[in-house]
Amino acid sequence: MRATPATVLLFLMLMRIFTVHAAEPKLKPHPDAVANTHAPGEVDKPELVPFIVTDPTKLKGIVVDETQAKLIGVWQYSTHTPPYVGLGYLHDQKKGKGEKAVIFTPDLPRPGRYEVRLSHCYNIRRSTNTPVTIHHAEGEKTIRINQQQIPAHNKLFRTLGIFRFDKGKAGWVKISTDGTEGKYVIADAVQFLFVGE
Repeated sequence: MRATPATVLLFLMLMRIFTVHAAEPKLKPHPDAVANTHAPGEVDKPELVPFIVTDPTKLKGIVVDETQAKLIGVWQYSTHTPPYVGLGYLHDQKKGKGEKAVIFTPDLPRPGRYEVRLSHCYNIRRSTNTPVTIHHAEGEKTIRINQQQIPAHNKLFRTLGIFRFDKGKAGWVKISTDGTEGKYVIADAVQFLFVGE
């Protein structure tokens, strides 16, 4: 069997990720999530593998990965559609709509305004109406996002807005599933970037 250039490229990209993964601190899957059913390297878009960020601590600001989030309802791991942060991402299995959520709570080092970014992979199987609630120092804001769209920041993160937060763990971001029938809701990571007092 002869290797094609595309096969060789995919092999080299996956070897880079697995080599980098081996040198990084070991992340542990969320204990309440259903295990991934895809084999390592089984991806639908190999050209997006280079955009995977395997170590959340290498990103700017405060990043809360799904491994640190609170899960409401049953969520399942996947690595089938890159890119993602950390071990992979969670999806709602297209079940239990309106009964599931993932809550990301940062431990912010100082009060002030933060740009809040949400990471998610994207394709036509994703929800176009995913509710995301930001609980901040001045109240709450719920927006609906289209998870089929390519995120603006390195094909991985999209900006939700700039919000004022208190120091510590008073704020959070919640991804919910109500109104998303027939499509997958994705939960991966939330990034908080300090922009000033």
